Amino acid sequence: MTIKNILTFAIAMVWFVNGFFCKILNLVPRHELIVSQILGETYATIATKAIGISEVFMVIWIFSGIKSRWCALFQIAIVLIMNIIEFILVPDLLLFGRANAVVAIFFVSVVFINEFASIFTNK
Repeated sequence: MTIKNILTFAIAMVWFVNGFFCKILNLVPRHELIVSQILGETYATIATKAIGISEVFMVIWIFSGIKSRWCALFQIAIVLIMNIIEFILVPDLLLFGRANAVVAIFFVSVVFINEFASIFTNK
């Protein structure tokens, strides 16, 4: 098993755990609270579940290998947009407050390096 395979699995598991366990099963109610603060309470439950389902689909896309560079760019964009919104609107609800941005930057860096490092090494 290569480092790329291990990182791909780890990246997919981040999406799966956050989507399935945290949002669909609501094992971390803070996620729904964040959504309710941003979008309003009326649609918070359904929106949180929809986000969770989308994250599970991300796992499928990651493992499919189809258009993997587009998948990586999409992941990076989604994580950065989501974290900017949360950083501005609900920093008090984030696990590490505004320092969550550091975790997000680390995650998107891993996604970027895992997908694009080969273009820098000519492999």
